[in-house]
Amino acid sequence: MKKPNRLINTKNPYLLQHAYNPVDWYPWCDEAFEKAKTENKPIFLSIGYSTCHWCHVMEKESFEDKEVANLMNDAFISIKVDREERPDIDGIYMSVCQMITGSGGWPLTVVMTPDKKPFFVGTYFPKYNRFNRIGMIELIPKLKEIWTTRKDEVLRSAEEITSAINNQTPETVSEEINNAILDKAYKELNRNFDEESGGFGTAPKFPSPHNLMFLLRYWKRKNEPKALEMVEKTLIQMRLGGIYDHIGFGFARYSTDRNWLVPHFEKMLYDQAMLLMAYTETYLATKNQFYKKTAEEIIEYVLRDMTHTDGGFYSAEDADSEGEEGKFYLWNANEIRNILSKDESDLIMKVFNIKENGNWVDESKGITTGTNIFHLKKSSKEISKELNFTRDNFLEKLETIRKKLFDYREKRIHPHKDDKVLTDWNSLMISALAKAYQAFNNKAYLDAAEKSFNFIENNLISKNGKLLHRYKDGEAAVEAYLDNYSFLINALLDLYESTFKPEYFEKAIELQSILDKNFWDEKSGGYFFTSIDSEILITRQKELYDGAVPSGNSISVLNLIRLNRFTTNLAYQTKIDKMVQHFSAQIHRMPSAFCMLMCGLEFMFAETYEIVIVSLNTEDIDMKIMELIRSYFNPNKILILKPTENAEKLEKIFPYILEMKLLENKTTVYVCSNYSCKQPTNNATKLRQLLEQKF
Repeated sequence: MKKPNRLINTKNPYLLQHAYNPVDWYPWCDEAFEKAKTENKPIFLSIGYSTCHWCHVMEKESFEDKEVANLMNDAFISIKVDREERPDIDGIYMSVCQMITGSGGWPLTVVMTPDKKPFFVGTYFPKYNRFNRIGMIELIPKLKEIWTTRKDEVLRSAEEITSAINNQTPETVSEEINNAILDKAYKELNRNFDEESGGFGTAPKFPSPHNLMFLLRYWKRKNEPKALEMVEKTLIQMRLGGIYDHIGFGFARYSTDRNWLVPHFEKMLYDQAMLLMAYTETYLATKNQFYKKTAEEIIEYVLRDMTHTDGGFYSAEDADSEGEEGKFYLWNANEIRNILSKDESDLIMKVFNIKENGNWVDESKGITTGTNIFHLKKSSKEISKELNFTRDNFLEKLETIRKKLFDYREKRIHPHKDDKVLTDWNSLMISALAKAYQAFNNKAYLDAAEKSFNFIENNLISKNGKLLHRYKDGEAAVEAYLDNYSFLINALLDLYESTFKPEYFEKAIELQSILDKNFWDEKSGGYFFTSIDSEILITRQKELYDGAVPSGNSISVLNLIRLNRFTTNLAYQTKIDKMVQHFSAQIHRMPSAFCMLMCGLEFMFAETYEIVIVSLNTEDIDMKIMELIRSYFNPNKILILKPTENAEKLEKIFPYILEMKLLENKTTVYVCSNYSCKQPTNNATKLRQLLEQKF
């Protein structure tokens, strides 16, 4: 029977996957670093996450191997870290890896001194030399020898690397930021756009929904058709491609090819949230039902497969099952014939391009796999016409067949689910669901969003009002990061505009105050990733880049703009100005790397709306008026409801609504834009004119 290591005592799903490795793993803790000092050994730090395919490969090849484990236990004190639970640690050492090697990824491998200063970095290492990579069997003795015989050189190198990372701060020389930066970001995206398949760049290709959200805003402001064309092309091709799960819904993390055919099969909560926002907004911009249906299917997947019974959302589903990447999602032709009738199998194989010998090539082996990835090459409208079906009849047949395949697939061994609940990723999903509720008027979406916030409020807010980062099996742990605060503040503002419950807005103000007190850089501006009270690491990072998830600083700019518009509190504007000035040189170098920040700057530079609805109470709103307001793609707006009953508390939060009254005892709307207000109205036709006209 295998003997567990120290990781068995943790709650983290990724660490628990390694709890029976023969490697003498420690979690990140003082005990490990003290032992390294006492025994004069370097630290072997391995960072990954539970749904990472190559992390599984390295574990199977090396960390489960007694020969490798014996070498590691002799040479190092070994520490395992989940990048999703400790993004502060991951962020620092990933920056080191990118600085030294020019690239990065997971698993991330770092060898460092007992005082956390790195001197060797890399990603995946096989057991033996292959793929032009040194193997662990050869690497570990070399590192041990260098530490033993050339320790002074190692320590000097570690000091130099640490110094270089600490000096990787934005330039202090500021450059003016105006709306020309938005044009520059658009041009960069346009140059990088894949005209044939949508998306940006070549393989591997990531969804990058915040790029699309910026382009929608740019299209809205500039009336630039190419911007909308890039959005639609990308969203359509992704939805048709294999990156989308046509049987169970939801998107995989990225496509390994430029055509969105072969996904890396893991599904992340943050991708579902960000893509839900992009499809919802594109529906509002175009009124194309295709985008609405895709948004609804994403929600169906999340609520069905990724939701805690108490309302929080789980983090991810693995790419692997039964030791094979994608096995849960792949099909062979005979299997489909055995499940379906002949007519059904003939139809589904034609529609989803199923081939007898498989429809994709394993690039690593250069052969057709014999398995199929469901994907479409044409829209349902085009296919139904080719097959002489009415579109409704075609979609009905397709849905019947999909359910049969889904029920069959459910009996397979499922991929591992990372069931920890993260405050920041949950906050993204709350925002996405709130936006979907506003767009589609489906109360179930709002209920799910509110239930998730209740989960956070009940489990991930400490007695002193500060946030915690992670919940798992009844344990809330890890002090919150910038992203936890900024994403949740954003979600609370979205919840307020969905429900008009003042307590959501008040909570947003409270959390913003905590964020300003504990994360704000008083000297230069911007927010550090970690709190002033957090564990001291070799550097304190300040991130702006919008990667797979938007940066906390980008979302904070958007939050501060909204808070300023809601409250007219100039302190928020002062912070915005200081942040933009501080990051200006970084932004100017490549503005398209900061597309969520560009969304905030669009709000700041574009035509904005302040809309106040006055009604007798929250139950007495004219819903036709509300639905009309919400039917527009108008991202640069704030929406306030003033009930005339018991309005005193609300008037203190939003002082400018004091004199706004009901007209003729009916729901009345006050519309202001660009510091100019129009006559209030309770007439839907007049309101439509106000929402459509340029001020």
